[in-house]
Amino acid sequence: MACITKVGMAGTVESNDVMIMISPAPVNSGITLNLQSPVKKQYGKKIEAAVLEVLTRRELQDVIVDINDRGALDCTIYARVDTAIDRAMA
Repeated sequence: MACITKVGMAGTVESNDVMIMISPAPVNSGITLNLQSPVKKQYGKKIEAAVLEVLTRRELQDVIVDINDRGALDCTIYARVDTAIDRAMA
């Protein structure tokens, strides 16, 4: 199982992008997602599902993920989450 040791960030708050910040959380606290998005009502569940998909694939638990979405496509979300994880583990 992978382990986040510090804060990692990726992305911007420009239009059609997403800023992802991933931080370590206390042991056995699980995954916490904090989503801000102008399209949260319409696409919030889909955005969160994309983030969770990457976290599951990377075998991460006990993390806090702050998501500041500005209309990013799924492929952008996947890439930003992967990059933030890589930076948090480096």
